[in-house]
Amino acid sequence: MAQRKHPLYLKQEPKPGVQRFIPQPIAIKVFETLYKHFGPQGWWPAQSPFEVVVGAILTQNTAWRNVEIALEALRSRNLLSYEAFTKLPESKLARLIRPSGFFNLKARRLKTLTRFIETEYRGSLDLFFSKADETLRNQLLSLKGLGPETVDSILLYAAGKPYFVIDAYTRRIFSRHQWVAPDIGYDTLQQFFMSQLPPDSQTYNEYHALIVKTAKLHCKKKANCQDCPLNIFPIPD
Repeated sequence: MAQRKHPLYLKQEPKPGVQRFIPQPIAIKVFETLYKHFGPQGWWPAQSPFEVVVGAILTQNTAWRNVEIALEALRSRNLLSYEAFTKLPESKLARLIRPSGFFNLKARRLKTLTRFIETEYRGSLDLFFSKADETLRNQLLSLKGLGPETVDSILLYAAGKPYFVIDAYTRRIFSRHQWVAPDIGYDTLQQFFMSQLPPDSQTYNEYHALIVKTAKLHCKKKANCQDCPLNIFPIPD
């Protein structure tokens, strides 16, 4: 079987004739290790960018399986589009997304976001996604209930903008290996990755999905290190 490749490898290959050893940052080493072991993850599972936006809010404080139930309730009624959301009463939306938990709060946040797109971008998702990266990020962070993880998930997975998503899995894996402090802040940990990796949304997308995969299989709250691909990186005593 041919070895899996990813664009990050191509960007890191040395120029012809260059023989010197250039140490790779730990973020790249971890990515390459996980990618070789697990392969591409095909995340985010969605049929449209707007579905990603909805899923990013629904997944707050709940398991993805609950989000899938809520998304299917919307999809089966042909309501999983921006146009449908603008006409959908908040109370009905809350009932449909009930399986995701905190449904009244999430319905309010979803309606706040759709009103924001209507007001600021004339209801055009194309205009919304094409806004300058940092400007759009700051606008979304100003909306009540949208924190950095949710906003960066929307920017990365729906808009294709190069923002590395930080979550509890990321912090757990990298702090257990003592590459970062356990209490490291979101922005600092995000910069840890973005300073070591090329600004490539495909790489960030795949990397975050691989981190989630690793955490669910091995780096749980109670670690299951047997057969973990990151065992090649010894944890200091």
